[in-house]
Amino acid sequence: MLQGLQHWFEEIGWTDWFARNLSTLLVRVILILLVAWLSDFIVKRVLHRIVRPIVKRTRVGWDDAIVGRGVLGKLAHLVPAWLIFTFLPPVLEPYPRLSALAANFVEAYMILVVTLALSALIAAGQDISRGLALAKHAPTEIISQALRIVVWCIGFILILAALVDRSPLVFFSGLGAMTAVLMLIFKDSLLGLVAGLQIASNDLVREGDWIEIPKYAADGTVTEVGLLTVKVQNWDKTISSVPTYALISDSFKNWRGMELSGGRRIKRAVSLDMTSVRFCDKEMLERFSKIQYLRDHIEKKTKELAAWNQEQKVDEKVLVNGRRLTNLGCFRAYLEAYLRHNPQVHTEGLTFLVRHLPSGPKGIPIEVYVFSKDQRWVQYEGIQADIFDHILAVIPQFDLRVFQEPTGSDFQRLNPQV
Repeated sequence: MLQGLQHWFEEIGWTDWFARNLSTLLVRVILILLVAWLSDFIVKRVLHRIVRPIVKRTRVGWDDAIVGRGVLGKLAHLVPAWLIFTFLPPVLEPYPRLSALAANFVEAYMILVVTLALSALIAAGQDISRGLALAKHAPTEIISQALRIVVWCIGFILILAALVDRSPLVFFSGLGAMTAVLMLIFKDSLLGLVAGLQIASNDLVREGDWIEIPKYAADGTVTEVGLLTVKVQNWDKTISSVPTYALISDSFKNWRGMELSGGRRIKRAVSLDMTSVRFCDKEMLERFSKIQYLRDHIEKKTKELAAWNQEQKVDEKVLVNGRRLTNLGCFRAYLEAYLRHNPQVHTEGLTFLVRHLPSGPKGIPIEVYVFSKDQRWVQYEGIQADIFDHILAVIPQFDLRVFQEPTGSDFQRLNPQV
Protein backbone atom coordinates (compact mmCIF):
# COMPACT_ATOMS: atom_id res chain seq x y z
CA MET A 1 0.00 0.00 0.00
CA LEU A 2 2.84 2.36 0.91
CA GLN A 3 4.68 1.71 -2.36
CA GLY A 4 1.47 2.02 -4.33
CA LEU A 5 0.72 5.45 -2.91
CA GLN A 6 4.31 6.58 -3.44
CA HIS A 7 4.26 5.40 -7.04
CA TRP A 8 0.95 7.12 -7.68
CA PHE A 9 2.21 10.43 -6.23
CA GLU A 10 5.34 10.17 -8.43
CA GLU A 11 3.21 9.56 -11.50
CA ILE A 12 1.23 12.77 -10.98
CA GLY A 13 4.47 14.74 -10.93
CA TRP A 14 5.45 15.03 -7.26
CA THR A 15 9.08 14.65 -6.21
CA ASP A 16 10.41 11.38 -4.86
CA TRP A 17 11.05 12.82 -1.36
CA PHE A 18 7.63 14.45 -1.12
CA ALA A 19 5.83 11.37 -2.45
CA ARG A 20 7.66 9.08 -0.01
CA ASN A 21 6.93 11.26 3.07
CA LEU A 22 3.32 11.97 2.15
CA SER A 23 2.53 8.33 1.44
CA THR A 24 4.14 7.30 4.74
CA LEU A 25 2.11 9.93 6.58
CA LEU A 26 -1.16 8.88 4.96
CA VAL A 27 -0.59 5.22 5.71
CA ARG A 28 0.08 5.97 9.38
CA VAL A 29 -3.01 8.19 9.62
CA ILE A 30 -5.14 5.53 7.95
CA LEU A 31 -3.82 2.87 10.34
CA ILE A 32 -4.60 5.06 13.36
CA LEU A 33 -8.12 5.75 12.06
CA LEU A 34 -8.61 2.05 11.34
CA VAL A 35 -7.52 1.10 14.88
CA ALA A 36 -9.81 3.78 16.29
CA TRP A 37 -12.76 2.48 14.26
CA LEU A 38 -11.96 -1.09 15.32
CA SER A 39 -11.82 -0.08 19.00
CA ASP A 40 -15.18 1.69 18.66
CA PHE A 41 -16.67 -1.44 17.06
CA ILE A 42 -15.28 -3.71 19.81
CA VAL A 43 -16.48 -1.46 22.65
CA LYS A 44 -19.99 -1.27 21.18
CA ARG A 45 -20.13 -5.04 20.72
CA VAL A 46 -19.04 -5.51 24.33
CA LEU A 47 -21.77 -3.15 25.47
CA HIS A 48 -24.39 -4.88 23.34
CA ARG A 49 -23.40 -8.49 24.04
CA ILE A 50 -22.24 -8.31 27.67
CA VAL A 51 -23.31 -5.14 29.47
CA ARG A 52 -26.91 -4.95 28.22
CA PRO A 53 -27.84 -8.55 29.22
CA ILE A 54 -26.30 -8.01 32.67
CA VAL A 55 -28.27 -4.80 33.12
CA LYS A 56 -31.53 -6.49 32.11
CA ARG A 57 -31.00 -9.23 34.70
CA THR A 58 -30.46 -6.86 37.62
CA ARG A 59 -33.36 -5.97 39.90
CA VAL A 60 -32.51 -2.31 40.26
CA GLY A 61 -33.91 0.18 37.78
CA TRP A 62 -31.28 2.91 37.67
CA ASP A 63 -28.95 0.93 35.42
CA ASP A 64 -31.80 0.34 32.94
CA ALA A 65 -32.40 4.09 32.78
CA ILE A 66 -28.69 4.78 32.15
CA VAL A 67 -28.45 2.18 29.41
CA GLY A 68 -31.83 3.19 27.96
CA ARG A 69 -30.70 6.79 27.60
CA GLY A 70 -27.51 5.65 25.82
CA VAL A 71 -25.03 7.05 28.37
CA LEU A 72 -22.60 4.16 27.97
CA GLY A 73 -22.99 4.15 24.19
CA LYS A 74 -22.03 7.82 24.05
CA LEU A 75 -19.08 7.36 26.39
CA ALA A 76 -17.87 4.52 24.16
CA HIS A 77 -16.95 7.13 21.54
CA LEU A 78 -14.25 8.40 23.91
CA VAL A 79 -12.13 5.28 23.29
CA PRO A 80 -11.42 5.89 19.57
CA ALA A 81 -11.17 9.65 20.23
CA TRP A 82 -8.54 9.01 22.92
CA LEU A 83 -6.56 6.74 20.59
CA ILE A 84 -6.58 9.37 17.87
CA PHE A 85 -5.71 12.12 20.36
CA THR A 86 -2.79 10.03 21.71
CA PHE A 87 -1.21 8.70 18.50
CA LEU A 88 -2.14 11.18 15.76
CA PRO A 89 -0.19 14.27 16.99
CA PRO A 90 3.16 12.36 17.13
CA VAL A 91 2.57 11.16 13.58
CA LEU A 92 1.91 14.74 12.46
CA GLU A 93 4.83 16.12 14.47
CA PRO A 94 6.78 17.16 11.33
CA TYR A 95 3.81 19.44 10.55
CA PRO A 96 3.23 21.42 13.78
CA ARG A 97 0.25 23.42 12.56
CA LEU A 98 -1.53 20.36 11.22
CA SER A 99 -0.73 18.44 14.41
CA ALA A 100 -2.11 21.23 16.61
CA LEU A 101 -5.23 21.58 14.43
CA ALA A 102 -5.90 17.83 14.59
CA ALA A 103 -5.39 17.80 18.37
CA ASN A 104 -7.80 20.73 18.77
CA PHE A 105 -10.49 19.06 16.69
CA VAL A 106 -10.14 15.74 18.53
CA GLU A 107 -10.21 17.53 21.89
CA ALA A 108 -13.37 19.40 20.84
CA TYR A 109 -14.92 16.10 19.76
CA MET A 110 -14.14 14.52 23.13
CA ILE A 111 -15.71 17.47 24.93
CA LEU A 112 -18.80 17.07 22.72
CA VAL A 113 -19.02 13.37 23.59
CA VAL A 114 -18.75 14.12 27.32
CA THR A 115 -21.41 16.82 26.98
CA LEU A 116 -23.77 14.42 25.21
CA ALA A 117 -23.12 11.77 27.88
CA LEU A 118 -23.77 14.21 30.74
CA SER A 119 -27.00 15.39 29.08
CA ALA A 120 -28.14 11.78 28.70
CA LEU A 121 -27.13 11.06 32.31
CA ILE A 122 -29.28 13.97 33.55
CA ALA A 123 -32.20 12.63 31.51
CA ALA A 124 -31.62 9.18 33.04
CA GLY A 125 -31.59 10.76 36.48
CA GLN A 126 -34.99 12.27 35.71
CA ASP A 127 -36.30 8.84 34.66
CA ILE A 128 -34.97 7.32 37.88
CA SER A 129 -36.53 10.05 40.02
CA ARG A 130 -40.00 9.30 38.65
CA GLY A 131 -40.04 6.10 40.67
CA LEU A 132 -39.03 7.80 43.93
CA ALA A 133 -41.71 8.95 46.37
CA LEU A 134 -39.56 11.90 47.53
CA ALA A 135 -39.31 13.25 43.98
CA LYS A 136 -42.97 12.80 43.11
CA HIS A 137 -43.82 16.45 43.84
CA ALA A 138 -40.44 17.89 42.78
CA PRO A 139 -40.11 19.73 39.45
CA THR A 140 -37.79 17.05 38.03
CA GLU A 141 -38.55 17.98 34.42
CA ILE A 142 -37.72 21.65 35.03
CA ILE A 143 -34.55 20.88 36.99
CA SER A 144 -33.46 18.37 34.34
CA GLN A 145 -33.95 20.83 31.49
CA ALA A 146 -32.19 23.60 33.41
CA LEU A 147 -29.19 21.37 34.15
CA ARG A 148 -28.98 20.31 30.52
CA ILE A 149 -28.97 23.93 29.40
CA VAL A 150 -26.12 24.66 31.83
CA VAL A 151 -24.19 21.59 30.66
CA TRP A 152 -24.59 22.55 26.99
CA CYS A 153 -23.60 26.17 27.64
CA ILE A 154 -20.42 25.08 29.45
CA GLY A 155 -19.75 22.43 26.80
CA PHE A 156 -20.16 24.99 23.99
CA ILE A 157 -17.64 27.32 25.63
CA LEU A 158 -15.15 24.49 26.18
CA ILE A 159 -15.54 23.29 22.58
CA LEU A 160 -15.04 26.82 21.27
CA ALA A 161 -11.96 27.26 23.49
CA ALA A 162 -10.54 23.95 22.26
CA LEU A 163 -11.05 24.84 18.59
CA VAL A 164 -9.34 28.25 18.87
CA ASP A 165 -6.73 26.95 21.34
CA ARG A 166 -7.53 29.48 24.05
CA SER A 167 -8.17 29.16 27.75
CA PRO A 168 -11.87 28.72 28.65
CA LEU A 169 -11.41 31.42 31.30
CA VAL A 170 -11.19 33.96 28.50
CA PHE A 171 -14.72 33.09 27.40
CA PHE A 172 -16.10 32.75 30.93
CA SER A 173 -14.73 36.19 31.85
CA GLY A 174 -16.57 37.65 28.88
CA LEU A 175 -19.91 36.35 30.16
CA GLY A 176 -20.06 39.16 32.74
CA ALA A 177 -20.11 41.76 29.99
CA MET A 178 -22.84 39.81 28.20
CA THR A 179 -25.11 39.50 31.24
CA ALA A 180 -27.86 41.68 29.74
CA VAL A 181 -27.79 39.76 26.47
CA LEU A 182 -27.83 36.41 28.28
CA MET A 183 -30.74 37.56 30.45
CA LEU A 184 -32.65 38.46 27.29
CA ILE A 185 -31.83 35.17 25.56
CA PHE A 186 -32.61 32.98 28.56
CA LYS A 187 -35.46 35.10 29.95
CA ASP A 188 -38.11 32.41 29.46
CA SER A 189 -35.82 29.72 30.86
CA LEU A 190 -35.06 31.74 34.00
CA LEU A 191 -38.72 32.61 34.49
CA GLY A 192 -39.64 28.96 33.99
CA LEU A 193 -37.01 27.81 36.49
CA VAL A 194 -38.23 30.24 39.16
CA ALA A 195 -41.85 29.35 38.40
CA GLY A 196 -41.06 25.64 38.60
CA LEU A 197 -39.49 26.02 42.02
CA GLN A 198 -42.51 27.98 43.25
CA ILE A 199 -44.90 25.43 41.74
CA ALA A 200 -43.03 22.60 43.48
CA SER A 201 -42.67 24.33 46.84
CA ASN A 202 -46.38 25.27 46.91
CA ASP A 203 -47.51 22.04 45.24
CA LEU A 204 -49.61 23.96 42.72
CA VAL A 205 -49.55 21.57 39.77
CA ARG A 206 -48.52 17.97 39.23
CA GLU A 207 -48.52 15.74 36.20
CA GLY A 208 -51.97 14.15 35.96
CA ASP A 209 -53.83 17.12 37.48
CA TRP A 210 -56.92 18.45 35.79
CA ILE A 211 -56.53 22.21 35.37
CA GLU A 212 -58.42 25.03 33.66
CA ILE A 213 -56.71 28.13 32.26
CA PRO A 214 -59.32 30.09 30.23
CA LYS A 215 -56.74 32.62 29.03
CA TYR A 216 -54.88 29.90 27.13
CA ALA A 217 -57.96 27.80 26.24
CA ALA A 218 -56.56 24.95 28.34
CA ASP A 219 -58.96 22.57 30.06
CA GLY A 220 -57.68 19.07 30.65
CA THR A 221 -54.97 16.88 32.15
CA VAL A 222 -51.39 18.06 32.69
CA THR A 223 -49.08 15.73 30.79
CA GLU A 224 -45.77 17.53 31.32
CA VAL A 225 -44.44 20.36 33.48
CA GLY A 226 -41.36 21.62 31.64
CA LEU A 227 -38.91 24.44 32.00
CA LEU A 228 -40.57 26.59 29.34
CA THR A 229 -44.08 25.16 28.90
CA VAL A 230 -46.71 23.11 30.63
CA LYS A 231 -48.48 20.71 28.26
CA VAL A 232 -52.19 20.16 28.84
CA GLN A 233 -54.17 17.52 26.99
CA ASN A 234 -57.65 18.98 26.63
CA TRP A 235 -60.78 16.85 26.79
CA ASP A 236 -61.14 17.08 22.99
CA LYS A 237 -57.66 15.46 22.80
CA THR A 238 -55.97 18.64 21.57
CA ILE A 239 -52.77 19.80 23.27
CA SER A 240 -52.40 23.27 24.79
CA SER A 241 -48.94 24.63 25.62
CA VAL A 242 -48.97 27.11 28.49
CA PRO A 243 -45.86 29.09 29.57
CA THR A 244 -44.70 27.72 32.90
CA TYR A 245 -44.43 31.17 34.47
CA ALA A 246 -48.10 31.80 33.50
CA LEU A 247 -49.11 29.43 36.30
CA ILE A 248 -47.59 31.93 38.72
CA SER A 249 -48.50 35.21 37.04
CA ASP A 250 -52.07 34.27 35.99
CA SER A 251 -54.92 32.53 37.78
CA PHE A 252 -55.99 28.97 37.00
CA LYS A 253 -58.23 26.30 38.49
CA ASN A 254 -56.86 22.95 39.70
CA TRP A 255 -59.43 20.20 40.18
CA ARG A 256 -57.13 18.05 42.30
CA GLY A 257 -59.01 19.04 45.46
CA MET A 258 -62.18 17.59 43.99
CA GLU A 259 -60.42 14.35 43.12
CA LEU A 260 -58.95 14.06 46.62
CA SER A 261 -62.28 14.81 48.29
CA GLY A 262 -63.83 11.60 47.02
CA GLY A 263 -66.83 13.36 45.45
CA ARG A 264 -67.81 15.53 42.50
CA ARG A 265 -70.19 18.42 42.88
CA ILE A 266 -73.68 18.40 41.39
CA LYS A 267 -74.95 21.97 41.33
CA ARG A 268 -78.04 22.49 39.21
CA ALA A 269 -81.40 24.19 39.62
CA VAL A 270 -84.93 23.67 38.31
CA SER A 271 -87.12 26.79 37.98
CA LEU A 272 -90.69 26.45 39.21
CA ASP A 273 -93.70 28.57 38.34
CA MET A 274 -94.35 30.69 41.45
CA THR A 275 -98.10 30.77 40.77
CA SER A 276 -98.26 27.01 41.40
CA VAL A 277 -97.09 27.35 45.02
CA ARG A 278 -99.93 26.98 47.55
CA PHE A 279 -100.83 25.84 51.05
CA CYS A 280 -101.51 22.13 51.48
CA ASP A 281 -105.16 21.20 52.12
CA LYS A 282 -106.35 17.97 53.71
CA GLU A 283 -106.60 16.13 50.39
CA MET A 284 -103.03 17.09 49.42
CA LEU A 285 -101.65 16.01 52.80
CA GLU A 286 -103.38 12.63 52.50
CA ARG A 287 -101.93 12.19 49.01
CA PHE A 288 -98.44 13.27 50.08
CA SER A 289 -98.57 10.90 53.07
CA LYS A 290 -98.67 7.95 50.66
CA ILE A 291 -95.26 8.92 49.28
CA GLN A 292 -92.71 6.67 50.98
CA TYR A 293 -89.93 9.24 51.40
CA LEU A 294 -92.37 11.90 52.61
CA ARG A 295 -94.56 9.94 55.04
CA ASP A 296 -92.49 10.54 58.18
CA HIS A 297 -91.96 14.21 57.32
CA ILE A 298 -95.71 14.83 56.86
CA GLU A 299 -96.53 13.09 60.13
CA LYS A 300 -93.88 14.94 62.11
CA LYS A 301 -94.59 18.39 60.66
CA THR A 302 -98.36 17.98 60.96
CA LYS A 303 -98.09 17.29 64.70
CA GLU A 304 -95.54 20.06 65.19
CA LEU A 305 -97.64 22.70 63.39
CA ALA A 306 -100.90 21.59 65.01
CA ALA A 307 -99.33 21.90 68.48
CA TRP A 308 -97.88 25.34 67.65
CA ASN A 309 -101.16 26.64 66.23
CA GLN A 310 -103.10 25.35 69.23
CA GLU A 311 -100.62 26.96 71.62
CA GLN A 312 -100.89 30.27 69.78
CA LYS A 313 -104.72 29.95 69.58
CA VAL A 314 -104.67 30.37 65.81
CA ASP A 315 -107.95 30.63 63.90
CA GLU A 316 -107.36 27.85 61.41
CA LYS A 317 -110.46 28.74 59.37
CA VAL A 318 -108.32 31.27 57.53
CA LEU A 319 -105.41 29.69 55.63
CA VAL A 320 -103.01 32.55 56.15
CA ASN A 321 -103.27 32.29 59.92
CA GLY A 322 -100.68 30.24 61.76
CA ARG A 323 -98.14 27.90 60.27
CA ARG A 324 -99.04 25.51 57.46
CA LEU A 325 -97.34 23.14 55.08
CA THR A 326 -96.91 24.14 51.45
CA ASN A 327 -96.58 21.97 48.41
CA LEU A 328 -93.19 23.57 47.69
CA GLY A 329 -91.95 22.82 51.23
CA CYS A 330 -93.12 19.22 50.90
CA PHE A 331 -91.42 18.95 47.52
CA ARG A 332 -88.17 20.26 48.99
CA ALA A 333 -88.40 17.76 51.88
CA TYR A 334 -89.04 14.98 49.37
CA LEU A 335 -85.95 15.96 47.37
CA GLU A 336 -83.76 15.84 50.47
CA ALA A 337 -85.08 12.41 51.43
CA TYR A 338 -84.80 11.11 47.86
CA LEU A 339 -81.19 12.26 47.57
CA ARG A 340 -80.27 10.83 50.99
CA HIS A 341 -81.54 7.45 49.84
CA ASN A 342 -79.63 7.66 46.54
CA PRO A 343 -76.61 5.31 46.87
CA GLN A 344 -74.61 7.43 44.40
CA VAL A 345 -74.79 10.62 46.50
CA HIS A 346 -72.55 11.57 49.43
CA THR A 347 -74.62 12.26 52.54
CA GLU A 348 -71.84 12.86 55.07
CA GLY A 349 -68.60 14.83 55.03
CA LEU A 350 -69.48 16.89 51.97
CA THR A 351 -72.03 19.64 51.40
CA PHE A 352 -75.59 18.33 51.09
CA LEU A 353 -78.13 21.02 50.33
CA VAL A 354 -81.49 21.59 48.62
CA ARG A 355 -82.26 25.31 48.61
CA HIS A 356 -84.25 28.18 47.14
CA LEU A 357 -82.45 30.67 44.98
CA PRO A 358 -83.78 34.24 44.64
CA SER A 359 -86.98 34.29 42.61
CA GLY A 360 -87.20 36.38 39.47
CA PRO A 361 -88.89 36.76 36.10
CA LYS A 362 -88.09 33.13 35.29
CA GLY A 363 -89.69 31.64 38.39
CA ILE A 364 -88.23 30.37 41.62
CA PRO A 365 -85.14 28.13 41.21
CA ILE A 366 -84.83 25.08 43.46
CA GLU A 367 -81.17 24.13 43.52
CA VAL A 368 -79.66 20.74 44.27
CA TYR A 369 -76.16 21.13 45.74
CA VAL A 370 -74.71 17.69 46.52
CA PHE A 371 -71.69 15.52 45.65
CA SER A 372 -71.72 12.30 43.67
CA LYS A 373 -69.57 9.40 44.83
CA ASP A 374 -68.31 8.60 41.33
CA GLN A 375 -65.92 11.22 39.93
CA ARG A 376 -65.54 9.74 36.46
CA TRP A 377 -66.95 12.09 33.88
CA VAL A 378 -69.30 9.71 32.05
CA GLN A 379 -70.61 8.10 35.24
CA TYR A 380 -70.96 11.51 36.93
CA GLU A 381 -73.05 12.86 34.07
CA GLY A 382 -75.22 9.73 34.19
CA ILE A 383 -75.85 10.12 37.93
CA GLN A 384 -76.72 13.82 37.50
CA ALA A 385 -79.06 13.07 34.59
CA ASP A 386 -80.86 10.33 36.53
CA ILE A 387 -81.44 12.67 39.46
CA PHE A 388 -82.93 15.45 37.36
CA ASP A 389 -84.93 13.06 35.19
CA HIS A 390 -86.65 11.97 38.38
CA ILE A 391 -87.05 15.53 39.69
CA LEU A 392 -88.72 16.77 36.49
CA ALA A 393 -91.03 13.76 36.43
CA VAL A 394 -92.09 14.10 40.10
CA ILE A 395 -92.79 17.87 40.15
CA PRO A 396 -96.41 17.55 38.89
CA GLN A 397 -97.15 15.11 41.74
CA PHE A 398 -96.82 18.08 44.11
CA ASP A 399 -99.18 20.28 42.05
CA LEU A 400 -96.21 22.38 40.96
CA ARG A 401 -95.28 23.46 37.45
CA VAL A 402 -91.88 23.80 35.84
CA PHE A 403 -91.27 27.29 34.52
CA GLN A 404 -90.08 27.67 30.96
CA GLU A 405 -90.42 30.46 28.46
CA PRO A 406 -93.37 30.14 26.06
CA THR A 407 -92.78 28.15 22.88
CA GLY A 408 -94.74 27.79 19.67
CA SER A 409 -96.88 24.98 21.11
CA ASP A 410 -97.86 27.19 24.08
CA PHE A 411 -99.17 29.90 21.76
CA GLN A 412 -100.93 27.29 19.68
CA ARG A 413 -102.87 26.10 22.71
CA LEU A 414 -104.05 29.66 23.26
CA ASN A 415 -105.32 29.83 19.68
CA PRO A 416 -105.96 26.30 18.30
CA GLN A 417 -106.85 27.73 14.87
CA VAL A 418 -103.29 28.93 14.28
